[in-house]
Amino acid sequence: MSIPVPARLLELAVRSLLRDEALAIAALEELPRELFPPLFTAAFAGRHDNVLRVMVQAWPFPCLPVGPLMREQLLHQETFKAVLDGLDDLLAQKVCTRRGKLQVLDLRKNASQDFWTVWSGTKLSVDLLLEPEVDPPLIKRPRTEGSGPRLEQPSDPVEVFVDLCLEASQPDGALTYLMKKVQGRKGLLNLCCRKLKILGMPIQNVKKILKLVQLDSIQDLEVNCTWRLTTLGKFAPQLGRMGGLRRLTLSHIHSSPGTTQAMKEQCVSLFSSQFRSLHHLQELYLDSVSFLKDRLDQMLRCLKTPLETLSLTSCMLSESDLMHLAHGLNVTKLKDLGLSGVNLTNISPEPLQVLIERASDTLQDLDLDECGIMDAQLSAILPALSRCSQLVTLSFCGNSISMAILEDLLHHTIGLRKLSHVLYPAPLESYEDVHGTIHLGLLAQLHARLKLLLQELGRPSMIWFSASPCPYCGDRTFYDPEPILCPCYMPA
Repeated sequence: MSIPVPARLLELAVRSLLRDEALAIAALEELPRELFPPLFTAAFAGRHDNVLRVMVQAWPFPCLPVGPLMREQLLHQETFKAVLDGLDDLLAQKVCTRRGKLQVLDLRKNASQDFWTVWSGTKLSVDLLLEPEVDPPLIKRPRTEGSGPRLEQPSDPVEVFVDLCLEASQPDGALTYLMKKVQGRKGLLNLCCRKLKILGMPIQNVKKILKLVQLDSIQDLEVNCTWRLTTLGKFAPQLGRMGGLRRLTLSHIHSSPGTTQAMKEQCVSLFSSQFRSLHHLQELYLDSVSFLKDRLDQMLRCLKTPLETLSLTSCMLSESDLMHLAHGLNVTKLKDLGLSGVNLTNISPEPLQVLIERASDTLQDLDLDECGIMDAQLSAILPALSRCSQLVTLSFCGNSISMAILEDLLHHTIGLRKLSHVLYPAPLESYEDVHGTIHLGLLAQLHARLKLLLQELGRPSMIWFSASPCPYCGDRTFYDPEPILCPCYMPA
């Protein structure tokens, strides 16, 4: 029979305070700042909403990271509202309290994850999280006529940090309540958002919410909701105000049949011009964006700084697009380049060769999956690949490549000391028929041959493995060296 571990004195003190909410509230003015985090955690978990509301006003640290507490338990609407009501009460105060130092309310679920564990006693110091502050000593001064609390408005607005995911037709109750508070305290309460996802909300509702957000605080924007090009045009002015944006993901933008050519050009021009304001953009992901063909240069030339990541997935591009891309100023510092699903079958290999050469000093990851590349095209870019000294991963599955060219690729890249993973398609020699049926025995032999070459050339740790689509379901089947079969290959 195990003996229960006795509660620590700190836990006992917190429990005792919360048994009498009136006592807990009265004690806040004299409560040591070290007791605020464990008391707040217990009050939040126990839904002591009245205590929470007053604790927010008296919070003795610059930041209150509520987000991690919301992650660990189901969010209770009334408890969340109590925190916001406390913030509202703080902003309504005309008297500067001695204890309250709150500057940031952080509602992000991954915010300051160590804060609560530090103050719960599992770590020794909080110096890395908060500037040490010393409460001024309580000194009794003689009261003179006319003396009293100093009336003063906060000099800086309190900032509320939140990650937004707009996917329902209407915002949920918590977001609606937060928006109401921000609307009511304009100038005193700033709503900041580092990550914004738009996954399905109507554009008019999106714009209504973004009117309350400090748009220059957004660093990561993902739009993935099958917008029409005209809808993107309506959103463009908001994008241009996101001056702090570092990562932009745009997916499934299409033109409706009734859109005139003039309207298309107007929308593309309006959207592209916003890139002039994105001085900090480092990563750009465009997936299934229908308007890029013959317009890629129009968009990228508006960028004022080089990109670190450029991913153009399942987009239609012309040879002219690739040539402009290869000679643009935005590619000289590329670390990640993805062209998966871009059909290069009928495009000269020269633009891709130039692009890889210009990025060769920095390129770390190259994705050419499902590009329709054949032997001649891959052979043409091998000299450029051999110069990519920083390359770590190379993937070109779903292309029609012979064993001879794979061996040539191995010889060209064997000197790249950082290259650790190569994901290649099943060689043409491993197919049984024109229907794409792979002979597993042949594939295993060819894979073993490549592994032997790696050993002979002194790079046994470099990982080469194959992946090809299953002819029945389309899912990838991996081989390293034995096939990891999908269920379609399994006997009934």
